[in-house]
Amino acid sequence: MKNSDSKYLNRELSWLEFNQRVLDEARNPTVPLLERLKFLAITASNLDEFFMVRVGSLQRLVEQGRKSKDPAGMTPRQQLVAIGERARQMIQEQYACLTDDLEPELTQAGMQRLTRAELNPKQTQSLEHLFDTEISTILSPQAVSSAKDFPLLKTRQLNMCVRLTPNEEDEPRFAVIPFTGPVRRFLTVASEGAYTYTLLEEIVELFIDRFFPGDEVVEAVPFRLARDADMSVREDAALDLLHGMEEVLDARKISACVRLEIAERASTPMVNFLQSALAISNKETYKSPGPLDLSAFMQLSDISGFDELLYEAWPSQASPQVDLTASIFDTLSQHDVVLYHPYDSFYPVIRLLEEAADDPEVLAIKQTLYRTSRNSPIVTSLKRAAANGKNVTVIVELKARFDEAQNIEWAKNLEQSGVQVIYGVKGLKTHAKVCIVVRREPYGIQRYVHFSTGNYNEITAKFYGDISYLTADNDLGADATVFFNSITGYSQPQQYRKLDAAPLGMRETIIEMIETETRRKEQGQKASITAKLNSLVDPEIIDALYAASQAGVKIKLNVRGICCLRPGIEGLSENIQVISIVDRYLEHARIFHFRHGGDERVFISSADWMQRNLDRRVELLIPIDNPSCRKQLIAYLDAHFRDNVKARILTADGTYLAMKRKERSKPFRSQLALFEQAKQAVKDAKNSRLAVFEPHRASSGR
Repeated sequence: MKNSDSKYLNRELSWLEFNQRVLDEARNPTVPLLERLKFLAITASNLDEFFMVRVGSLQRLVEQGRKSKDPAGMTPRQQLVAIGERARQMIQEQYACLTDDLEPELTQAGMQRLTRAELNPKQTQSLEHLFDTEISTILSPQAVSSAKDFPLLKTRQLNMCVRLTPNEEDEPRFAVIPFTGPVRRFLTVASEGAYTYTLLEEIVELFIDRFFPGDEVVEAVPFRLARDADMSVREDAALDLLHGMEEVLDARKISACVRLEIAERASTPMVNFLQSALAISNKETYKSPGPLDLSAFMQLSDISGFDELLYEAWPSQASPQVDLTASIFDTLSQHDVVLYHPYDSFYPVIRLLEEAADDPEVLAIKQTLYRTSRNSPIVTSLKRAAANGKNVTVIVELKARFDEAQNIEWAKNLEQSGVQVIYGVKGLKTHAKVCIVVRREPYGIQRYVHFSTGNYNEITAKFYGDISYLTADNDLGADATVFFNSITGYSQPQQYRKLDAAPLGMRETIIEMIETETRRKEQGQKASITAKLNSLVDPEIIDALYAASQAGVKIKLNVRGICCLRPGIEGLSENIQVISIVDRYLEHARIFHFRHGGDERVFISSADWMQRNLDRRVELLIPIDNPSCRKQLIAYLDAHFRDNVKARILTADGTYLAMKRKERSKPFRSQLALFEQAKQAVKDAKNSRLAVFEPHRASSGR
C-alpha cells in the first residue's frame, strides 16, 4: 500500500492487505498442505465478494459522477484504479501459489491434477464415455449472434465461450455453455496409487466439437463473471419487506457486471465479444493464467485418505463452567458464564434453547437471528417452544448480505410454526446477537440472557473465534428486554441501565471511554486501551485514539481485517500498536478493555468500529461487570497480544510485517495456547472432582 499524506489508510486497500495475509498463509510451508489450499480458496472467495460489494458500489459512484474523497483523500475513480492494480498483483500471486507451490507438493503427496494434454489413451476413453453419457446430456450450448441475445448468466458461475468459424457473410459466431446443473467440477481419473483428477472445463474443451456437429470450433475458453450485489430494498417504499427482499435477490441476477474473469489464452476477438456483451472494458477484465474459480478448490480438502495434509483435530471442550448434568438455569442462577468458541463448545448455547423449549416454567423466548445454519438446532428449538405454547418472538434480519434467501426461508418457516417474526428495523440492519429466556420461578419472573459477538450458528462456531456471555443479571436482563421490545414494538429507544446500543449512543460511549483514558494520562495517572475487533474504520474513533496516543496512552489494537488507522507516526500515533492474526480459526470476537484508573472496564460487542455498524445497524455493547468473567476476557486479549507466530504488525504505510521474536523467547501461537488452556481447564476440573470424597450415607430407614 502506497504512502499518503492523509492520516487515514484507505478502507478498500486495507481490506486487500487483509486478503494478502490470508494468501500468505496459503504460501506458508509450516501450514499443512491441504489447509494451504483452503486458505487459497478463501482468498478467491473473498475477492469475489469484494468485487461484488465494494467495487460495485465504487463503480456506481463513478457512473454518477461523484468525485468526493474518502477520509484517505481518494476519489472513487482513484480508488478503482488502485484496487485494479493491487488486485491484479494479488491474482498473479494466487496462481503462482497454486502452480508453483501447492500443486507440485500435492502431486508428491498423491493428489494430482491432469490437463487434457496429460491424459493417457485409457483415461481419455473413460472420460469420453463420461462426456457422452453425463456431461453432454446436462450441459446445453446457446448460440449468440449479438450482445442482445447474450444469455443471462449467474454471478460466479463457470461458463465456456466458444468461437465458431464465421458465417457466409464472414460474421463471427459465438456460443456460450453455462456450467449449470449437477455437473461436477472435479472429475476423478483412473490411475495407480494416487488420487488423480481433471477439471470439467478440460473435458468439455477436449470434446467440444460434439456440441457443434458440422461446425468448426475455432476456440473454446472458460470464463466467469461477478455482478454488482451492493443493492438494497427501498424500505420506505416497500409495503412488504420480505417481498421487497425477494425482488432485490431477483435484481442481483441481472445487475451490472463488475468483473470478467477469462483464461489468459483467450483471443482478442473472444475478449472483445464478451466485453461488448457484458458492457465492460479492459479495466473490469481479469485474465487468469490458470484454472478459474480457485474458490472451488476448497472441495479437494474433503477427499478421503489425506488426513495427514490437514490440521490435527482441535475438538471444542465442554467448559467446566457449565455442568451438563444440571439444568442450565440452575448453573446461571449461581454464576455468569463466558465461553470462547471454538475452544469452548457452543453446546451450552444450544442447550439453553433446547431446555427452554421444553421447560414448563419458561414463558417466553426472544431472539435475534442474523445468520444461522441450514439445519439449525436453535431454529428447531424455537419452533418446538412455539408448539409447546410459549411466546416466541424472533427478529430475523432479511438484509444479511448473501444470506438473504436462507433468512427469507427461515422467516416463512418460523411463521408457519407459530413464531412471531419481526423483520428488523426499517432502514437499519439488526446485527446484535441476543437471546432472552423468560422463566417463572418461585420468587418471581427471572430472565436468562445470552449475548454474543457471533451468530447463532453451530457450524461456524467450530471455526469462528467468538465470545458467548450467559447471565441472569437483573439489570442486563431488563436492558435486553427493553432493547428487544423497542425493536418489535416500534417504540422510541429507552434509557438502559448497563447496555449501550447503536445507532444511538454506542459511538459516544466508546469515545467517552477513550477520552477518559486520555484525561487520566494527562493527570499523571496510568492509562491504557486494549481492543480486539474485526475492522477499524470510523474516523471519529480513530481521531480519539490519535488524541489518546498523543497524551501518552498506551494503545494495543488487534484488528483482524480493515484498519484505517496509521500506527507508529511520531506526534500522532507512536503509542499505538496494531497487530492482525490470521490462523486456522477466523478471529471474529470483539473485546474492549479500558484501564479506567485500575477500575477496569471490559466490554464485548456485536459491532466493529465502522460507520456502518455505528450508524446503520442495530448493535449492542455489553459491559462485563462480573470480576471472574472480566478476568477471563482480559486473559484472552493478553494471549493474542503475546502471539509471535501468527501475528503481523501494521506499519504506518499500510503494510504488514511478521512479528519479530525476541532473542531466546519461545514461539507463542495464541490459538494453540487457547486450545491447550481450554483442555487444561477440563482436566483441572476433573481432577478437582476426583479430589473430593463423597461418602455413601446410610438410608434414613435403618
